[in-house]
Amino acid sequence: MKKKILQISLFTFLTILLLGTACNSPVKKDLPKDKELPTVFKSKENCNVSRFMQDKSGNLWFGTTDNGLYKYDGKSFNQFTINDGLDCNKIYCILEDKDGKIWVGTEVGLCLYNGKTFSKIQIPLPKNLPPNKNHYYQTHWVYNMLQAKEGKLWFVTIDGVFIYDGKSFTHFPMNEARNGFLTSNDRVERILEDKEGNIWLGGRTNEGVFRYDGKSVTNLKPMDLFQDGPKPKPHNWGWPQLQDSNGNIWFSNWGGAYRYDGNTFTSFTTKDGLPSEVTRIIEDQKGNLWFGASDGLRCYDGNTFTYFKDGLINPWIWEILEDNNGTIWVGTRESGLYFFNGKTFINYTEYKH
Repeated sequence: MKKKILQISLFTFLTILLLGTACNSPVKKDLPKDKELPTVFKSKENCNVSRFMQDKSGNLWFGTTDNGLYKYDGKSFNQFTINDGLDCNKIYCILEDKDGKIWVGTEVGLCLYNGKTFSKIQIPLPKNLPPNKNHYYQTHWVYNMLQAKEGKLWFVTIDGVFIYDGKSFTHFPMNEARNGFLTSNDRVERILEDKEGNIWLGGRTNEGVFRYDGKSVTNLKPMDLFQDGPKPKPHNWGWPQLQDSNGNIWFSNWGGAYRYDGNTFTSFTTKDGLPSEVTRIIEDQKGNLWFGASDGLRCYDGNTFTYFKDGLINPWIWEILEDNNGTIWVGTRESGLYFFNGKTFINYTEYKH
């Protein structure tokens, strides 16, 4: 196949932005005219745009699962790979800490970026940690991370969960959870802190979700949700996604999504307008919720779901971010990075076939 590059001038781009429903992105003002959108260069096969982050200076960071890390300053992309000091080109999480340092979790470990260089950070493993018997993933894969309000950093890895206090790492055993997804140690895959300081953890091999209140871990078990297929498969695990402006905690799994109000779980499934296999949930500045799934993007205004996929080459969405200007970005499997203009998706990606 010939290389295809989707190009659109910013003037044209501005004219197709829409005003209207609550689930549309706002029109952006004062955009420069008559310039082409920059492109991210990547191989189409086996590369997902997987994790986003906006730093305190307004730069956008995009992690890919094949072509390293990209920094976007609003005008151009700067790519970082193993040639720039990263330990791996497969990026799975990005975090800016309170000191402005950028932490990057990769398939093989952890890196720290100080604004100039990347340093590889080794998380020491407990001597009594069961060995990793997965011959395909003899790595120190970092799945997810956060900085808690009190300042400590939490890292969810293939080797388990670890807490960093600025000086040393402490292993946080998850004895309450079942064996992990890839090894016996990765018993959770996602982590979230709520406004009360509780830490929520969840993974695909769990029964329910887990809440750590600073003293003990509590296992909460919502109802089963069923994944579409010839033999619908039940799931009651949950990836913790966000706490919304009303205080509800949202979780996703391969059967839909849950909303937890502190007492009760409410499910959202195909009957409500969601598909199976919900991968990402965010809340925008207007209070709308955006759901990324295997078949595209949905916006929930509290009453109904509005579905969008026009312009997506592959509708399987892995990541969503609303930037400081109210712009919605999505990252997909294989087909790249997109800007959502309120109606369709504008591709920032050049393909190599």
